[in-house]
Amino acid sequence: MKNIIIAGASGMIGSLILEHCLASSNIGQVTSLVRKKTDIQHPKYDEVIINNFTDYRNQADLFKNKDAAFFCIGVYTGQVSDDKFREITVDYAVAFAKALKMSSPNVNLCFLSGAGADRTEKSSTSFARYKGMAENQISAMGLNFHIFRPGYIYPVTPRREPNLMYRIMRTLYPLIKLMGNNSSVKSTELAAAMFQVGLDGAHAEVLENKDILKYS
Repeated sequence: MKNIIIAGASGMIGSLILEHCLASSNIGQVTSLVRKKTDIQHPKYDEVIINNFTDYRNQADLFKNKDAAFFCIGVYTGQVSDDKFREITVDYAVAFAKALKMSSPNVNLCFLSGAGADRTEKSSTSFARYKGMAENQISAMGLNFHIFRPGYIYPVTPRREPNLMYRIMRTLYPLIKLMGNNSSVKSTELAAAMFQVGLDGAHAEVLENKDILKYS
């Protein structure tokens, strides 16, 4: 059975991936890196509180013997300062990948990026530029690395939307969906695709929205 590690299991997509992991007979253990303790109880669930998501030098054991890893930590543009946005988007992800490279170099690493991620790192949009930076730095490590670039993610489970734009997009989802297979994906579809690729790998490093739908 496979051993899994997840960063961001309390988020919309990470929590759904965690549900897949706990329900799967192919998964033996799930290590979840969290900032605050949760109420999740399960025989194969191991929750670890992390105080610094940029430095795992003293926690290398957490990353040993992992078969699949999911990085789903993120923050919405405008919620934090630009420096903090870059730290969460780039530094957290790169530190997670480095720890895996040291302890589980054959792991399948699934990274939640986004449509429009700019690997030239020249975009005027912070989200695109920093996601591109993270993709570049992790890709250079030589891991079995799979990047997920969804378009609009439709939350299947109702939630409190983070801002007005997302409230509008949720309302307009039926129209957004008509724009084609690169426009949107349901939260459940994205989580299912990431879980599947984590276990079995994928045909490419970068999976755009239309590719994600094929794995869901």
